[in-house]
Amino acid sequence: MASYFDLKKNGTTLQTEIIAGISSFLATSYIIVVNPSILSQAGMPFSAVLTATVLVCFFSSCMMGLYAKNPILVAPGMGLNAFFTFTAVLGMKVPWPVALGAVFWSGIVFLLLSAFNVRTYIVQAIPRPLRYAIAAGIGLFISLIGFSNAKFVVSNPATIIGMGELTPAVLTFIAGLLITAVLVTKQVKGGILLGILFTTLAAYPIGRWWGLEAAGGVPATLINWNGIFSAPDFSLFFQLDLVNSLQWSVVPVIFAFVFTDMFDSLSTLVGLAEAANLLDERGEPRNVKRSLMVDAFATTMAGLVGSSPGTAYIESAVGIEAGGRTGLTAVVGGLLFLPFLFLAPLLSMVPAIATAPAVVLVGVFMVRPVIKINWQQLDEAIPAFLAMVLIPFSYSITQGIIWGFLSWTALKLIMGKKEDVPLPLLIVDVFCVIALILE
Repeated sequence: MASYFDLKKNGTTLQTEIIAGISSFLATSYIIVVNPSILSQAGMPFSAVLTATVLVCFFSSCMMGLYAKNPILVAPGMGLNAFFTFTAVLGMKVPWPVALGAVFWSGIVFLLLSAFNVRTYIVQAIPRPLRYAIAAGIGLFISLIGFSNAKFVVSNPATIIGMGELTPAVLTFIAGLLITAVLVTKQVKGGILLGILFTTLAAYPIGRWWGLEAAGGVPATLINWNGIFSAPDFSLFFQLDLVNSLQWSVVPVIFAFVFTDMFDSLSTLVGLAEAANLLDERGEPRNVKRSLMVDAFATTMAGLVGSSPGTAYIESAVGIEAGGRTGLTAVVGGLLFLPFLFLAPLLSMVPAIATAPAVVLVGVFMVRPVIKINWQQLDEAIPAFLAMVLIPFSYSITQGIIWGFLSWTALKLIMGKKEDVPLPLLIVDVFCVIALILE
C-alpha cells in the first residue's frame, strides 16, 4: 500500500492519510442526505436516490484514489442536482428517466472529450470571467432553493417573491442556519453535517407539542420514525431512458450537464492542486487527465444507478489541509460512504428545513470566485453579471450560461475585440442559439 500510493515520496504516512480521508468524508457527507432531498422533488424515491448517491460516492472516490491517485472525493454535484430537478424535470417538463438518460449521455460526451483532450481547447475558449460568474450564479440559485425549501422565501403575486411567515418551522430553519454558519466559520470538521443533525432534532417538537404547527396552523409533524436499517433500494437502477434522452429537445440539458460538470471539475482540480502543490513537473494539476476520466465515469455511472452527475468535491480541501497527499485519502473517504447504504429509513427522517441551511451555505462557497471578475471592464463585467443573475432569476442554469456566452460575443465583436472571441467560443455560441430555438 505504501509503495502503491508513494507515501514516502509524497511526504505523508498511513496514519495521516487515514485521518485526512475521515476529514474529507465528514466535510462531504452532507450530500448523502441533501442529494436525495433535492432529487426526490423530481418524483424519484428518496431511498433509491440515497442508494445511488452512496454508490456514486463510493465507487468514484475509490477510483479517484486508485486510478488517478489524487486525494479528492467525488460525489453528486451541488448545482448539477438542482439543475436536474428544478430546471430539467420541473422547469422543462423532462421526465426523470429521460433526465437520467441525459446524465448518462453527458458522461459519455465528457469521457470522449477527456480521452481525446478536446476539453483543453474548450477550456481555453471559455472566458474566465464567465466561468467565475456561472459558478457564482449557480451558488445564488442553490441558496434560493434552500430558502424556498425552508419556506423562508415564498411566491408573492405582488413582488414575485417575498418573505414567508415566521412559523415554528421557519424559526427552526433560522436557528439551524445560524448554528451551521457558526460551526463552518469555526472550521469544525463535519460542521455542515452537525448542523443538519441539530436542525433535525430541533424540528422534532413541531406538530407534536402544543402551539408548534409546521405552517398555516396545520398540526403536521415534520419528523416521523421510520426505523434505522433497511436493505438498499435499487429500484432506480437502469431506469434511464436512453432513446428519448437523445431527442433534440433534450440536447440543451445534455449540453448544460457537460458544460457545468466539466468546468466544475476543472476548477476544483486546479484549485486543490494549487493549494496543496499537487502539481506535475510542468506545473499542471497532477494526473489531471485521469482525474477528469474518473469524473466522467462518475457522471456516466450516476445516470445508470439513478442520480445527478458526479463531480470532484472542493470539500476535499479539508482532508488535504489535514495532510492528505495521495489517493489513499480518497479511498478511505470513499469506503466511509458504504455503511449509509443501509440507513435510508433513518436518513429519510431528515426534513427539508434541516437540509436547507446546508444548501444555503453551499451557495456561499460557490459565490467566492466573483471577486476575481474585473468589474471595471464593462465589456467583461456585463456578460458576467448577466450570466450570474439570470441563473437564479430565470430559475435556469442553462439560460444563464447561454446569455452569458452570447452577450460576451456580441459585446466583444461590437467593441472590435475579435481576439477575445476565439473560434471554439463561436462554435459554443452556435450551440447556444440552437438550444434557444429548441427550448
